[in-house]
Amino acid sequence: MLADSDTRWKWGSLTAKRLVRTTAAVDNPADFHLDGYLLRGRATPTPRQLEEVGVRADTMREVTAIEFLGHVGDVGNVPGARNAPGDEAPYDVIVLALVGGAVQAVLHGLARAFDGAPRRPVVVTGYVGVVYEKLADGLLLRHGADVVLANSRQDAERFREVYEGVGADASGVVEAALPFLGGAPYAPKDPADPAAPATPYTVVFAAQPSVPEKRADRSYLLSRLIRHARRHPEREVLLKLRSRPGEHTTHIEELPYQKLVRGEDAPPNFRLVYGHMGEVLDRTDLLVTVSSTAALEALHRSIPTAVLTDLGVREALGNHAFIGSGCLASWDQLDAGHSPVPDPGWVARQGVAADGAYETAFDAARSRVAELTERARDGDLPPIEPYYTQVTAPGYLPGILARHHLGPDATPLPGAPAADREPGPVRQAVRSAARGAYRHGVQRVAPVIRRMGEL
Repeated sequence: MLADSDTRWKWGSLTAKRLVRTTAAVDNPADFHLDGYLLRGRATPTPRQLEEVGVRADTMREVTAIEFLGHVGDVGNVPGARNAPGDEAPYDVIVLALVGGAVQAVLHGLARAFDGAPRRPVVVTGYVGVVYEKLADGLLLRHGADVVLANSRQDAERFREVYEGVGADASGVVEAALPFLGGAPYAPKDPADPAAPATPYTVVFAAQPSVPEKRADRSYLLSRLIRHARRHPEREVLLKLRSRPGEHTTHIEELPYQKLVRGEDAPPNFRLVYGHMGEVLDRTDLLVTVSSTAALEALHRSIPTAVLTDLGVREALGNHAFIGSGCLASWDQLDAGHSPVPDPGWVARQGVAADGAYETAFDAARSRVAELTERARDGDLPPIEPYYTQVTAPGYLPGILARHHLGPDATPLPGAPAADREPGPVRQAVRSAARGAYRHGVQRVAPVIRRMGEL
């Protein structure tokens, strides 16, 4: 499994495990072996972030796209490749938990690596959460994978429409669900029950790295959260953060809430929390967010969930994806005691499966992967054929491949890193310093320059 951020590692590793659970894709699920690869980049997760996700691989290494291809198949001039041309694939299934451009680059690399080979791995990809932007762009960059997982019935329908609309094969689209849903159903606290635990009503705001983006908007949301804590001193109000200072997630966070909260006079019932989202939801009575996937996790457990409208219902915020959900609400309404009630029909179409159907949500995907794996063992799996080629997208594809040191024909460009060259201590120190400088530039220098430009 290849991932490029903490959230995609979470999605990819859990997807891999769900795809082989009680399936014929492996002869014995107990023999399941997960090799984890982290794509080197600005969002490469730290050990703490991986630990927080709570999913462990049997092996773990950090690689570039070229190095990954060298580990899973022959890629021409890259030393250390595990396969010579014509050899069998070392893996049965490869899960690509990457941003769209990286998926496309690896797909072309794999297509070349196993060109003419008697057997190749089954390739699976998909999305980490709500697909609310760049639908066509992201989908076409993922085309070519054997399985493109859709997290809901609605997404599956939209995905097929896009592929069929451009004349691409849509048979790889398979409806499933988010792999990290789970936890005990919400049980409202009954103050009249003497046996009920003496825990306060807990409001959790699930923060997002880049939504909203502007300082004024993020400061507004923080001030309203703190104001809610002051108005309701009997409640516990938590700001759930994705990453600690210096860490990056899928999206760049220029203005972390940890920085914004320093100048606030917060009441004692307000505090910042980190950790596994599921553990935080265990004590949540109201989940508040702008458009975080945490809303779907909460809805799955029937936890009251509010998607904020204070900054408008806009595509740029992603909360437009919750139109019709019954969850849209403002801080004024929440301050007054409003608790949103989700629309059952909307929830069902989003793959949240609060009715218990989640247990079977991955059956179709498991069946498809099992079928394709058997075909691969028999040498009956067709070549990987992405929609984007030098014929269909000659002005777009080369740039995507070049970002990952691949030429237009998916061969490694001159100077591409070798797969057998483990970084020494000097390279590791330089790499760490470079990441620190990048993060400093994003979170400190860039906002200053932007403000200066607005003078």
